[in-house]
Amino acid sequence: MVGAIPKFLTDDRASRAVAPAPRRRMLKRWHWVAMAALCAPLTFVLVHSGKAPSADMLAANTDGAKSRTGKSEASADRTSIDMFEDRFPQLQFADRFPTANESLPQVRRKVALAPQPPRAVRTEPVRVASLTPTLTLPRTDREELTTLVAMKSSAFPYSGTNPRSEEPFLNITNGDRKGHRAINGRVYWQDETYNDNRVLLHVPETFDVKKPGVIVVFFHGNGATLERDVRDRQLVPQQISDSGVNAVLLAPQLAVNAADSSAGNFWQPGGFKRFIDESASHLARLYGDPKSAQTFANLPIVIVGYSGGFLPTAWSLEVGGVPNRISGVFLLDAVYGELDKFASWIEKNRTGFFISSYTRYTKRHDQELMQMLRDRGIAVTETMDEPLKPGSVVFVQTPDGVTHRDYVTQAWTEHPIKDALVRMAATPALTRVASASAARR
Repeated sequence: MVGAIPKFLTDDRASRAVAPAPRRRMLKRWHWVAMAALCAPLTFVLVHSGKAPSADMLAANTDGAKSRTGKSEASADRTSIDMFEDRFPQLQFADRFPTANESLPQVRRKVALAPQPPRAVRTEPVRVASLTPTLTLPRTDREELTTLVAMKSSAFPYSGTNPRSEEPFLNITNGDRKGHRAINGRVYWQDETYNDNRVLLHVPETFDVKKPGVIVVFFHGNGATLERDVRDRQLVPQQISDSGVNAVLLAPQLAVNAADSSAGNFWQPGGFKRFIDESASHLARLYGDPKSAQTFANLPIVIVGYSGGFLPTAWSLEVGGVPNRISGVFLLDAVYGELDKFASWIEKNRTGFFISSYTRYTKRHDQELMQMLRDRGIAVTETMDEPLKPGSVVFVQTPDGVTHRDYVTQAWTEHPIKDALVRMAATPALTRVASASAARR
């Protein structure tokens, strides 16, 4: 028992009465020595725990904080990808992109899609493309058709190389498990992040295959899923329907719920063309007329890239293989890099339009891209007050109060995708250019 006197040092009252004085003094001295030896460690612990941090310790912590701050401030002078990493710091990523269990404000509409259950992490083997949708979402009273289809030409799975390093994209192994180390240093595993080959397809009730129209390809940003974010939070299918434009939607799943902008199969030459070609039969089947596949195979394309979607957008423009069909590019706070690819496409495609709407996070790169274009003799407009025309190049800065996370539904205006499509539809040439090009081939 801690603090007890050893038995061989104890004495009862009788023994103390008869013991000689020298012996009593000796026993008392040993008693106090033993007590001091047992209590000393406890005293040392109490003294240590009550000790204030030294000045050196505080200085070390302050230096570490300054070092981290210096890295953040220096990010403005680093490459564009570094800026994007700073825009999505790892410790704040969960706050910026809530999980499926967290409630998100929904915009009320006359007809809404039925609520979907939370999306579980997919660990089953990759599904291959099929002639029928793998999952059909409930139809609404408006007969809007929205479905998820597995497509073998979608962004993932991807087993090629990373064009930045020419090294294998899947550069991490753990037994039989393969993964990719993202630029932020985090490892994402193929079976959790890069195995979803589904594509969100949407055909509005008013779509008419016999009229000029467009295919809108939407590349979502980081930390997203097709159901929770593209469909329910960002309202991309709804924006297309509400625009009244004769348009359909293709939205491939990129990295699942991860801070990673990798383009996957869209990095490969002709990858975007294979994706568009495969989608024609799926759109025709969803529309209800298999014979319309030839029409979908010739419709012009508008690419919309939000945030991290800048990377698959840029590579689809550069090596996608369908330059004659892309009639417009629309970037939503997404110029984090690849400026040369965007500038090159704008310079070579004067029959299409280009829009970049941005916040303070991408302002530096947007201004740099504007200067690159002006140096090449290309006129740039910094307002959305006019209808879009062939060759329009528009940059729009939005106020500081506009948040990056909500940018797909609130930029310079509410529902910016809808607004851009309405402006595009005011110029019929933008929806007919691809069909005319196809007829000449």
